[in-house]
Amino acid sequence: MSAGRILVVDDDPQIRRVLKVTLSGQGYEVDDARNGDAALEKLRESRFDLVLLDINMPGMGGLEACRAIRSGSEIAIIMLTVRDDEADIVAALDAGADDYVTKPFKSPELSARIRAALRRAPWGHGPSGQLSLGGTIIDFDTREAILASRRVRLTPKEFDLFSYLAAHANKVLSHRQLLQAVWGPDYGDQVDYLRVVVNQLRKKIEPNPSEPVYLLTEPWVGYRLHLPTGTR
Repeated sequence: MSAGRILVVDDDPQIRRVLKVTLSGQGYEVDDARNGDAALEKLRESRFDLVLLDINMPGMGGLEACRAIRSGSEIAIIMLTVRDDEADIVAALDAGADDYVTKPFKSPELSARIRAALRRAPWGHGPSGQLSLGGTIIDFDTREAILASRRVRLTPKEFDLFSYLAAHANKVLSHRQLLQAVWGPDYGDQVDYLRVVVNQLRKKIEPNPSEPVYLLTEPWVGYRLHLPTGTR
């Protein structure tokens, strides 16, 4: 039985070849594409569970391809890059990626990230219906934030994080608790990931993202979703 179907997207044929051999040996069905355009074509033709997407490619690059994939799909996406700085993390997660792995990477590390991305929100199911935050409505069924009739889709990680916060509304949740609940048990120390997704969420749900009134920071501890009494 297949462990899942993975599409490897990278302009380097050697990397595609190595990843196909490695992942096939772990029980995954693997196909590959050499750029973003070819990846979109493959995704239109076949069903995949996860995309390994190089961030720097000629033609349609990884970020553009990620945004295009995410606009119509909840498929798990892991970005691959040779750089490891906050700007790249922000760009990858903002484009809708679930995770970010730096080249060169070790096979066990990549395998763990793939398993975590395929699990998606290991803590379980969040709320359903709608939640009103002042002038913003969060629709859990369509995964959208609605502000003044303008609908903005939440990325999978934004949605998973907000759902977890909403399920524990008005409680202070530590960085480690949020990371392990949303990303998985191996992600307790990646506070940068959490900060990026929180900032992106605030842009979509807060009337003034620089002065949040709902998604609040608890200094040195974590975050809290403040819901006034009677809010729903």
